[in-house]
Amino acid sequence: MESTVWPVYSPFARQHYGKGLEAGRAEGREEGREEGRRRGRAEGEARAVLTILEARGIPVSDSDRAFIRACTDLALLDEWVRRAATATSAADLFAEES
Repeated sequence: MESTVWPVYSPFARQHYGKGLEAGRAEGREEGREEGRRRGRAEGEARAVLTILEARGIPVSDSDRAFIRACTDLALLDEWVRRAATATSAADLFAEES
């Protein structure tokens, strides 16, 4: 039967074995947390856009609602929040500025 554990023979290897693996795991966990924070912020901004439009009585189609919720660009979502405050229709959110 062959072992799947790498044998650690030298003192140097014993001292450093697994450190890189643990450092990589820690880095991956932090990247995952940061990605989760970005997604949470994007979901919150999208919810704010939709809430403002709803509070102002502006109808939003299912396709526009899905488009807003799918957006992950925080700068764009922030712009949509600002536009929602003065929009007269959901289409005003997506209009190109001249």
